[in-house]
Amino acid sequence: MFSYNGSLKVHMRKNTGEQSFKCEVCEKTLTSNRNLKVHMRVHTGEKPFKCEVCEKRFTHNSNLTTHMRKHTGEQPFKCKVCEKMFSYNGSLKMHMRKHTGEQSFKCEVCEKMFTRYDHLKTHMRKHTGEKPFKCEVCEKMFTQYDQLKIHIRKHTGEKPFKCEVCEKMLTSNRNLKEHMRVHTGEKPFKCEVCEKIFTQNSSLTSHMTKHTGEKLFKCEVCEKMFTQYCHLKIHMRMHTGEKPFKCEVCGKMFTQYDHLKIHMRVHTGEKPFKCEVCDKMFTQNSNLTKHMRIHTGEKPFKCEVCDKMFTQNSNLTTHMRHHTGEQPFKCDVCGKWFSCNVSLKMHMRIHTGKQPFKC
Repeated sequence: MFSYNGSLKVHMRKNTGEQSFKCEVCEKTLTSNRNLKVHMRVHTGEKPFKCEVCEKRFTHNSNLTTHMRKHTGEQPFKCKVCEKMFSYNGSLKMHMRKHTGEQSFKCEVCEKMFTRYDHLKTHMRKHTGEKPFKCEVCEKMFTQYDQLKIHIRKHTGEKPFKCEVCEKMLTSNRNLKEHMRVHTGEKPFKCEVCEKIFTQNSSLTSHMTKHTGEKLFKCEVCEKMFTQYCHLKIHMRMHTGEKPFKCEVCGKMFTQYDHLKIHMRVHTGEKPFKCEVCDKMFTQNSNLTKHMRIHTGEKPFKCEVCDKMFTQNSNLTTHMRHHTGEQPFKCDVCGKWFSCNVSLKMHMRIHTGKQPFKC
């Protein structure tokens, strides 16, 4: 650490006769011996003022006084426009730009204006792609420290924000604000095309791809494109084989939570979807939709070769093999091939000797 013997060069200021004190290290001139002594801490690293709460140290007592407001919550600076209180004068000055509309910092790339330099600095990372904040657990990178801080809670399980209505705990204040719309019914984001409204802007952004057809998310393995990132994430499990959702009853694994939810009805016997015509119950809405075609006679799937109509797409797929000659089902005993799985099962009785029909 730097040390000095206290010897000072004292100068007489021209015309005034006032003494000046010069730093022997950087030659900076100070107006008093006291100011010089305080300045020397820049070189010595001395920090004589200590916070009794968190033990952080400071070179100036004024810096310690300002720091203590973090612990006391004191907010001595008041906005004269909206009466909002602040702990620091600098924070008040930046806040005032909201009222004045002053935007002093300009992005040289897209010319967007900002009221604060740190906001401009963060914005620039959109252009540079810089992500300086790294999660030490999963190595995911972030453009902002606050984003990393919130992300870390996924690993720690910390949820410091509580909903006063239903007591649900959330990882961030932003998530809490969005969650509160469940209770208030507020949907501030509106689609300009179909006027559908949403509780979250991200939901609106995803919805807009239905109108634009834009597919921004690409699978790096098979190059299939998706309109939403969550769909790409689910799709990737086809390549990785990942099945993160496990049935606690039989241990069967699933790629999607919705699939597990539907599967659980096998164990619970729940059939929430009811046919209004014959009262038959179903575990899935899609099965009810297919069933309804028995009553309506609807056959929405048409063979482009012979114009034959089918109630289900799977039946059309099987039918098409009559035209293509495709036989994807093979008997492991004799090697014979079949166009549908039902035909293979019937054929297997030749080998097993099973008699399915009893007189």
